[in-house]
Amino acid sequence: MRRTDPSPTATDERPVLARVPRPARLAGYALLIGFALLYALPFLVQLSTSFKTDPEAASNPLSLLPQAPTTAVFEQLTGSGDTGKDVPFLRWLSNSALVTVVVTLGRVLFDSAAGYALARLRFRGRAVLVTFVIAVMAVPPVVLLIPKFLVLNTLGIFDTYTGMIVPLLFDAAGIFIMKQFFESIPREVEEAARIDGAGVGRIFWYVVLPMSRPALITVTLLSFQGSWNEFTHFLVATQSSDYETLTTGLARFVSGGLGAGTQYPLKLGAALLSTIPVAVLFFCFQRYFIRGANAGSVK
Repeated sequence: MRRTDPSPTATDERPVLARVPRPARLAGYALLIGFALLYALPFLVQLSTSFKTDPEAASNPLSLLPQAPTTAVFEQLTGSGDTGKDVPFLRWLSNSALVTVVVTLGRVLFDSAAGYALARLRFRGRAVLVTFVIAVMAVPPVVLLIPKFLVLNTLGIFDTYTGMIVPLLFDAAGIFIMKQFFESIPREVEEAARIDGAGVGRIFWYVVLPMSRPALITVTLLSFQGSWNEFTHFLVATQSSDYETLTTGLARFVSGGLGAGTQYPLKLGAALLSTIPVAVLFFCFQRYFIRGANAGSVK
């Protein structure tokens, strides 16, 4: 007589999550929702306080529902209010936008070109350059503040847009990301283009770069966020108020240089407006983050 295997040894092909008891799953979901609400609480307080008056913000700082909502803060920041000239928010915004756009475009171009050279070109010292790029990623930016100031001052570009932009045009992390993605693209694609007579430049620009959209969008998002939120570099690269960005301007504002009292609604309203561009860009393009090593390389 044939002996059958007992049922406990049978393979359970259900998903792992489906094997968890229902009460345990509900408890896990409740815990995750609690952590999410705890994480979102500061942002909700910031949003609510932006529509409060100064007395209400001082008396009920954690209230999520303003008793008398007002848009006076945003009118003041945009210059449409009575005291809008006291807060040069639009100048901060224009400086941040200019620097961010130029730095993002430069980083995407230079990082992709350098990443392709390290991934595909064979030249003497290539391994040393790759090691150097990885080593730069391990250096804390704060240790470079004083040398950066000395270099900018020596070159005569301190307190200029050039000094704000040029040192940020190259990013070791972006170069590493592009290098890793280019190495995942099959070489047969480039060899076919080379047989058709395309040179290195044409292969990079017309063949490899269009196939690298996930990596390019990832570098764009990281570059935009990094340059938009940059603070320490602008702190040592500028001195005049004409070159203040959102980060340096808000820091000086919060320290009490532009007004008296707490002014919580005004400060949080300015911080809220400064986070909108990064949030919108991230939510629009988050699905394009790299999902796999060969994403988009072979059709």
